[in-house]
Order: sequence, then structure tokens, then C-alpha cells
Amino acid sequence: MTHNMGSLDRLFRALAALSVGMLYATGVLGGTTALVLGAGAVAFLLTSFVGTCPLYFPLGLSTRREQRS
Repeated sequence: MTHNMGSLDRLFRALAALSVGMLYATGVLGGTTALVLGAGAVAFLLTSFVGTCPLYFPLGLSTRREQRS
């Protein structure tokens, strides 16, 4: 699988997901909002760990620096 996410992109996604988790754990989020944001947080965590965002492929985007040979 081709990596298309840079380290800063991965860091921001992981921090956003952890923030949603903390808001849920402290009771700030609940109901439908918690479910929707929770699903997005899980997707953000998965993509940040894998280093690949499936939505970047059709758009031709990449935040990863080119490897020098």
C-alpha cells in the first residue's frame, strides 16, 4: 500500500481522534454527536497508524515528502 500521509498530517489526525475520545470520556460529548465524531475519530486513528488516506488517492493528494534516492 502506498503511503500518502506525511508525519504532520498523521500527528494532527491522531491528536484530533484523541481529543474526541477525551471529550467523550469526560461526558462533554454524547448521543448522536458522539457516535458520528467517534466514527470519524476511529477512521482518523486507523489512517494515521497506517499512513494512508483512501480519500487522497482519487483526489491525487499527498502530504508525504518525496523520498530522496
